[in-house]
Amino acid sequence: MTSTPPEHPLRPLVARSRQEKHRAATPLELFFDLCFVVAVAQAGAGLVHAVAEGHAGEGVANYAMVFFAIWWAWMNFSWFASAYDNDDALYRVVTLVQIAGVLVLAAGVSRAFEEHDFLMVWLGYLVMRLAMATHWLRAARHASGPERTMARRYAGGVLLCQVGWTALVLAPEGARPWVFLVMALAELAVPPLAERRHNSKWHPHHIAERYGLFTIIVLGETIAAATVAVKTGVAESDELAELLPIAAGGLLLVFAAWWVYFVVPAHQRLLTSRQAFIWGYGHYGILGAAAAIGAGIEVAVEQAVGVAHLSATAAAAAVTLPAALYLLLVWGLHARYFKAGTAQQLVLPCAALGILLCTLAGKWGVFAAGLVAAGTVVIGVSLTARTARAAKAEGRGNPGAVDGGRGTQEG
Repeated sequence: MTSTPPEHPLRPLVARSRQEKHRAATPLELFFDLCFVVAVAQAGAGLVHAVAEGHAGEGVANYAMVFFAIWWAWMNFSWFASAYDNDDALYRVVTLVQIAGVLVLAAGVSRAFEEHDFLMVWLGYLVMRLAMATHWLRAARHASGPERTMARRYAGGVLLCQVGWTALVLAPEGARPWVFLVMALAELAVPPLAERRHNSKWHPHHIAERYGLFTIIVLGETIAAATVAVKTGVAESDELAELLPIAAGGLLLVFAAWWVYFVVPAHQRLLTSRQAFIWGYGHYGILGAAAAIGAGIEVAVEQAVGVAHLSATAAAAAVTLPAALYLLLVWGLHARYFKAGTAQQLVLPCAALGILLCTLAGKWGVFAAGLVAAGTVVIGVSLTARTARAAKAEGRGNPGAVDGGRGTQEG
């Protein structure tokens, strides 16, 4: 992390080393993430409104599209910054332009949900993508050979996809989901095509930290949204007895979500570019599900105070479905690679199934899901401790310990 101002306002934008020591997120990156919270909050609010009004299918579809735009813009910048951040004045200014685009996108989220009008979202994306292309063209200017070709392919792919997204604004409403699907696949194809002959020099520890920080921000937004929902519910209906179990269950769920994500050293799954693509892309589901948990808690609160037009079972499902998906994706992407034995491997999948079954508990579903999540952490810790004791008794050390002793502790 750069701790002093750049020596010169303009410096060559050249690739950094993957072996760089003590690489950490910069203050600019943290500020960039913070601005994305606004967009994530708007997407969650749109999902809450749609589900509470009984339009869950339409709401989930809109949420998937909007959250993809948010996540993909964040991911593009994060991987580029991991490879090329030189922290000079021009780099900071171009990044500021990207932040402005994020805020424009966030301003258009409500219209995208309520009126299916994606113009503001598209305009925000246009600002962000022009800035992103500028970053890549600047990197190409200071590169040579295959690296220059890679940077130019990135810039060209970003701009071509932005042109393609115009169809989301111009196409008839019924065709827009298909436009989104085609363009999302096109966006996902840009990185592997651009890096076909030369891989960008992203830093494994830095990328793992960046994703971890964004996960914390999303989980923090979940807690904030749930807190506001409970506060509003108490102020408007005084149904404290109905809301306390939801608040307690939601807190336990978020705590467990944090635990299972950070207990394993994620950077060890970033050994090759192929692994990195799968890991990085898979976080669309992890981050989207994490934000949806908060939206689900808000829905449960609104149902408990009589505002939402849906059953207690449906309200519980708004929490349990994304929570179960989150656990399965975290397990599938990296947690399962650090598990010793069948028992440890089965804890998270079984916990996901248990949380799904909590839907049947109706108004107590969120609280029951929280207890299952908390129990998952306790069981995981117990199994890991047992494995460590057995390994020590055999004189082998702890086979599950990795990254300086921060081995697996959860399910």
